[in-house]
Amino acid sequence: MGLFSSSTRRGALISVSSLALLAGMDAAVLAQSDNSSQPRPAATPAPEATPAPQQNATPAPQSSPAPAAPQQAGGGNVLPETRVVAPVERARPRKPPTPRVVAAPPPPAPTQAQVVTEQNQRLDAARQTLYAPTGTSPYQMTQQNIESLPQGENTSLDRVLLQAPGVSQDSAASGDFHIRNEHANAQYRINGIMLPDGVGAFGQILDTGIVGSLALITGALPAQYGLRTAGVVDIQTKASAFDNSGKVSIYGGSHDTGTTYGEWGGTVGNTQYFVSGRYFGSNLGLENPTPSVNAIHDHTDQEKGFLYLSTVIDPTMRLTWMSGVANSTFQIPNNPGQTPAYAPFGISNFNSANLNENQTEFNAFNVLALQYSSNGLDLQTSYFNRISTVHFVPDQIGDLVFNGVASDVYRRSITNGIQTDASYRLTDAHTLHAGLTISTEDAFVSNSSSAILLFDPVTGLPTDPTDQPVTSFLDQSAKTGFLFGAYIADEWKITNQVTLNYGLRFDQMMQYTNANQVSPRISVTYTPWDGTVFHAGYARYFTPPELVLAAPVNLALVQNTSQQPEVELADPVLPERSHVFDVGVTQKLMKGLEVGVDGYYKIAQDLLDDGQFGAAYVLTAFNYAKGNNYGVELTAKYTDGHFTAYNNFSYARQIATNVVSNQYLFGADELAYIANNYVYTDHSQWISGSAGASYKWDEGTKLSMDLLYGSGLRDGFANTTTVPWYSQVNLGISHEFKWFNDQKPTTLRFDIVNLFDSTYIIRDGTGIGVFAPQYGPRRGFFFGISQKL
Repeated sequence: MGLFSSSTRRGALISVSSLALLAGMDAAVLAQSDNSSQPRPAATPAPEATPAPQQNATPAPQSSPAPAAPQQAGGGNVLPETRVVAPVERARPRKPPTPRVVAAPPPPAPTQAQVVTEQNQRLDAARQTLYAPTGTSPYQMTQQNIESLPQGENTSLDRVLLQAPGVSQDSAASGDFHIRNEHANAQYRINGIMLPDGVGAFGQILDTGIVGSLALITGALPAQYGLRTAGVVDIQTKASAFDNSGKVSIYGGSHDTGTTYGEWGGTVGNTQYFVSGRYFGSNLGLENPTPSVNAIHDHTDQEKGFLYLSTVIDPTMRLTWMSGVANSTFQIPNNPGQTPAYAPFGISNFNSANLNENQTEFNAFNVLALQYSSNGLDLQTSYFNRISTVHFVPDQIGDLVFNGVASDVYRRSITNGIQTDASYRLTDAHTLHAGLTISTEDAFVSNSSSAILLFDPVTGLPTDPTDQPVTSFLDQSAKTGFLFGAYIADEWKITNQVTLNYGLRFDQMMQYTNANQVSPRISVTYTPWDGTVFHAGYARYFTPPELVLAAPVNLALVQNTSQQPEVELADPVLPERSHVFDVGVTQKLMKGLEVGVDGYYKIAQDLLDDGQFGAAYVLTAFNYAKGNNYGVELTAKYTDGHFTAYNNFSYARQIATNVVSNQYLFGADELAYIANNYVYTDHSQWISGSAGASYKWDEGTKLSMDLLYGSGLRDGFANTTTVPWYSQVNLGISHEFKWFNDQKPTTLRFDIVNLFDSTYIIRDGTGIGVFAPQYGPRRGFFFGISQKL
């Protein structure tokens, strides 16, 4: 391209142009100086032109200065010296330093226990979809609600349930409580798995210490709930019990009552575990048959234990093992002053205060459950078993004197079964539910007597009034029964406000009688706006009798004895079939306040009932041909910070007519009256209610109160009258002392049961299926201390 670079050529051109410009300017100045006498100011040099910098450009070399112009003769002006400076590259501005971004340290990786807890919580939530009681309004009670009751976790499970709407109080011999005036017919579930029926009358296998939350589900139940349908007691085990902590407590007071309790739970690898145990002893084991403060011959010893193990196999699968055991002994309380009815062996002056009747009970269950949850499919399948025994031991002489028979009664039930439940989210609007249950039960019932009085078949009187002879008998039966149930249902979310649940259930029983039924279920839930929920439903129910309670009797064994019945008829016990309608609404009126109302109506065929017919504290089943059960329940809950309060009220009636099984249990006149009239069942109570409140101060002091009241159960001939109204107020106060650790306080408590020492009767010894009177507890004082570990 030439000897010079482009920069050199460009610099030369600029220099030539600059010289020409300066020469022109100087010529103009000279021309002005010829016409002016004033001295001319010095010319200002033109600024240097600086080209834009170029990246990687080489600066042009500076040109040599031009020689000075010679001075003209005669004083002419001399041109100023002109210098041409080569353009230089302007320095680049310094870039500010790049700010240093210091990254926050990553959060610590979750511990193995936290990962396992999160996986279990997700699986717990998935399990709820399996057993969602759509179309009902469950009454919820949390662990905190139970701890806020007077006596706290020392409260037995039946006493906790008495605080729910529609639950009425009864004696231990008659089942402790009734849901919507039904006798028994309650179902217990732990984490959704149904426990099979037991045969015990008093001891409860479940302890409140295991309860994380509890729901009483009533109404028109969806298809996944079968068999026992008056109410479902749905228990969720403690979810907060696996943080390697525990608790021990001692509690006791009046009637030589004492109980010790301990629990511990934690996480090891992928496995969570929880274990608890309780001992309870008291001289008021069963209800006192007299209104006195202390009962005679009424001691009880009870031991209970519970074990829970849960292992997460992978994020979608979990294996769970649950096991419970309860062993109890009871003295049957005595009622002094009773008049002897017979004179066996010439004994006619036996003091009823010296009777020595006793009863033992044993219950144990095991459950192994496998749960799977992934891609909208939730599944749980479980194996369960249960063994239950009850043994009543009579007072050989005393029972002959007062009852004419000394019966040794033994019952045993061994149940094994499989339960599978599944739900699948087909679309955003439809969730399908399906499942089945298969169980077998081996039942053994023995009623033996080494002594029973002989009667003359003509006169109907003892053959020898002064030295009444005795004989013995043995009546036993054994049966293996089968139950099968299957269901399918669709939960259809029609809109965001309306959900429809409809399905079919099929149940088959093969026991002392064989029967089956297809049962349609349908319910709707409507939420018109936030805080308001309407529900309505219809359910067809099929309820088999408990196998051991339906065992047949051999009436020929007691012919011409003191136990020969007036009615020689013992038709087999039948399953109950019913239609149930339920409608209700819950409403949040203001912050913390929720109220609800629920109404129900039941039409039953072969209505099941149980009763205690005889000295042994065991129940026997029978049927009414028809029955109606109806009522309305009102409930209110209020929570404001540390203050909680609730109130439940129910009005209900159950009537029935015509006994169609085990008629020998009734007298001839009573049986005839029931055949031609509707009568109230013995556990029908018109008015039942409960209320309570608790307040906790910031420093850890809690004051609590609860109340039970009712119009009284039925009594008299054919249940035509009632026992008087009753009420019972309980009070409790507790305080947490942080003596050792702020997170693990020591709690002291003081409770008063029956604060006003109200003397009230639960049963007066009359009525259908009632053998002895039972009174509510008199005032008692109890103290306790517990320590979190």
